[in-house]
Amino acid sequence: MSEEVNVLILGSGPAGYTAAIYAARAGLNPVMYQGGQPGGQLTITNDVENYPGYPEGVMGPEMMVDFQKQAERFGTDNRHGLATAVDFSSYPLKVTIDEKHEILAKSVIISTGASAKWLGIPSETRLNGRGVSACAVCDGFFFRGQEVAVVGGGDTAAEEATYLAKLCKKVYLLVRRDEMRASNIMQQRVLNTPNLEILWNTETDEILGEEEVEGVRVYNNKTGEKYEIPVGGFFVAIGHEPNTEIFANYLDMDENGYIKTVPGSTLTNVEGVFASGDAQDHIYRQAVTAAGTGCMAALDAERFLSAKELETV
Repeated sequence: MSEEVNVLILGSGPAGYTAAIYAARAGLNPVMYQGGQPGGQLTITNDVENYPGYPEGVMGPEMMVDFQKQAERFGTDNRHGLATAVDFSSYPLKVTIDEKHEILAKSVIISTGASAKWLGIPSETRLNGRGVSACAVCDGFFFRGQEVAVVGGGDTAAEEATYLAKLCKKVYLLVRRDEMRASNIMQQRVLNTPNLEILWNTETDEILGEEEVEGVRVYNNKTGEKYEIPVGGFFVAIGHEPNTEIFANYLDMDENGYIKTVPGSTLTNVEGVFASGDAQDHIYRQAVTAAGTGCMAALDAERFLSAKELETV
C-alpha cells in the first residue's frame, strides 16, 4: 500500500533540514528520510567556525542536532530510512524506501549529499576500520600519540591533517602533486603546524599490516623511488562523490554525477523534483550554501504545489 505525501525530502544535512524547516512552516507537512548518514557530512566534521550565528564555533554533530530540533519543532515527520529506488516517469512521483515502502510524492527535494572517495587499493578495504579511516574526527582519538598519514591535497586533507596534528605525535601529508589544491588559509595552517610534514609528489603503493595498519609504502611519482613510513593510522581525504546514482535514469547530471539544476533555482529537468546541497553543488560545498539551496528548494516546491492546485481548480 502506497503512502501519499506533499513534500518528500531525501537526506538530512544542512540542505535537507533547511528545506524541512521552510516546508513545515509553510504548512506542507514534509516527510524527511534521513538517509544512510543522518545529519550528513557535518556529523564527521569537527569545529565549524564559518557558519553564521555561532560566534564561538560549533561542533558539526551539535549543529545538526540543532537543525533537526528546529525542523521537528515545526512539524517535520523525520524518519530513518534510505531511498533505494525512484520512478519519476509519471506523476505523482514514486520513491521506494528501504526496498519495500512506496511513497507517492507530489514533490521531491533531493538533498542526498556526497560521500568520501577512496583510493581503491585492496589493503585499504582490508584494513578499513583497523587503522584505515576517512574521518579524522571520528577516529583520530584512537591514534593519540602515534604517527599517522593523510592522503590528499585539498581543503579536506588539510583540515584532517591539522586536526590529527593536535592528537598525534607526527602527521605525514601525502600530496601527489608539487602543490596543494587547498585554500590559502588552509595551506598556511598546514605549513605552520610543526609536527606536520608534507611529502610532495607522493602516492600510496600499499598500506602495510595484517591485522591493523603498521605502515604505508609510498613512491615518488617523479623519481619512482619507493620507501616505507611506519604509521599506525592512514586517513583518506581525497574528496567526495555525490549520492545520486538512483536518480541517473531520470535526472540530468554532469560527468561526475552532480544533478544539474536550472540556474538560479533548484529545478531539475523533471517537474516536481528539486535538488539541493552537495548533490548538485560541486563548486562551493559549504554548509551555509547547502542550507541556502535547501531554502530555495522548499520555496520552489511550495510554488510548484500552489500552481498544481490552481491547475485542478
